[in-house]
Amino acid sequence: MPAKVNLDEKFALFSDRWAPRIVGRYNDNEIRLVKVEGEFIWHCHEDTDELFLILDGTLDMEFRDRTEVLEAGEMIIVPRGVEHRPCARHGEVRLLLIDPKDMPNTGDQKTATLAIDI
Repeated sequence: MPAKVNLDEKFALFSDRWAPRIVGRYNDNEIRLVKVEGEFIWHCHEDTDELFLILDGTLDMEFRDRTEVLEAGEMIIVPRGVEHRPCARHGEVRLLLIDPKDMPNTGDQKTATLAIDI
């Protein structure tokens, strides 16, 4: 049966940064929560788009030719194959990501942080 998910309660269960937590699944997608702070690595996802929804804080999404500044309540979809680097330079940012099942957060299993269920 369907059950509601309280995002604040889920965020309270972890404190590490850049380590996605899976809070739901539908079709072949995972709903992931992540806390970020500082700069991530430059990367791309060759086979899928990536959705970032900013729940709290300010995120700079860097592209090789520009930077998009995202505030709480805004989202961005990074098209497949586009190199990008998320950065949280003004404190912690809380994000909701929608990714295909088992997709590595860096686009490469060798450098990825494994998303785990909570």
